[in-house]
Amino acid sequence: MTRRAAMLGAVALTMLSSLPAMAQDAEKQTLRFSAVFSNQDIRASMTEQFGDAISERFTLEPFYGGTLFRQGTELVAIQRGNLEMGNVAPQDIANQIPAWSMISSAYLFRDIDHVHAFFASEIGQEFSQMAEEQLGIHIIGPTYFGTRHAGLAIDREIQTPEDMSGVTLRMPGGEAWQFLGSALGANPTPMDYAEVYTGLQTGAIDGQDNPLPNIQNMRFYEVLDQIVLTSHLVAFDLYVISSELWNSLSPEDQQLIQDSADAALAWSEEQHQAQEAQLIAEFEEAGLNIYEPDIDAFRAYAQQLYLDNAISESWPEGAIDAVNAL
Repeated sequence: MTRRAAMLGAVALTMLSSLPAMAQDAEKQTLRFSAVFSNQDIRASMTEQFGDAISERFTLEPFYGGTLFRQGTELVAIQRGNLEMGNVAPQDIANQIPAWSMISSAYLFRDIDHVHAFFASEIGQEFSQMAEEQLGIHIIGPTYFGTRHAGLAIDREIQTPEDMSGVTLRMPGGEAWQFLGSALGANPTPMDYAEVYTGLQTGAIDGQDNPLPNIQNMRFYEVLDQIVLTSHLVAFDLYVISSELWNSLSPEDQQLIQDSADAALAWSEEQHQAQEAQLIAEFEEAGLNIYEPDIDAFRAYAQQLYLDNAISESWPEGAIDAVNAL
């Protein structure tokens, strides 16, 4: 009986000693996070850093590769209360707020610094407020993953949009993507991503547009002659959190999330930009001609094409000029 009492007493003491830790864990709020990028992506490492930085107050549960919610459905999941955080494409926001189609138009942004300047500006806050009020999401920051360029399998120097006339350029399917191809002066055509390599090899298409890491991953560089650094689209998604959840947090917790995300996002940007610089050198060594065309000519042509089209009717008046001036 004495030994049994001693054992029970030890168990009781162990349970009592663990109560503070259990209580602390119970106080943590779980944040489910959904993204379509893989767990091998730079942005996955970024998300892990973010989770570690907020771990004293929150438990981040990341789901990569669209395993929790498939691409394009993260936003709806947040709106329905089935998800706390997500990596959402601007195009998905534009599906519900047409004015947001401006965000993914060609040559709106010069680089990722310009994107940051936009979201910090008055016009950027106007767009963020649209998302907050109409969709119930709070934008934490942009997640950069590269700049899109034109990779061509033709022997023609490209300096202006006029030089792209007659070039069959593979673009992703969808009206917005096809219009973007036209805004480069090319003849856009949809084609499955998996068929692009063969399309370039056989001459079914003259080129494709992608960030440099995609050109490497899909080995497009093997069947390209040149990469024209058109820089027509700064590729980024958005780290977002449910507005209802965000507004329920204390100012201290909001600041913790924002500061932690800012640091992780900045690290990811540096990693992506270093990767892009390295790839240019590698592609040149592989024999590709890589050069920058007349970007000002491309920008003027593209923006005018958008403004003359019905696609821009929903854009706030003067918004393009405001962004250009940043």
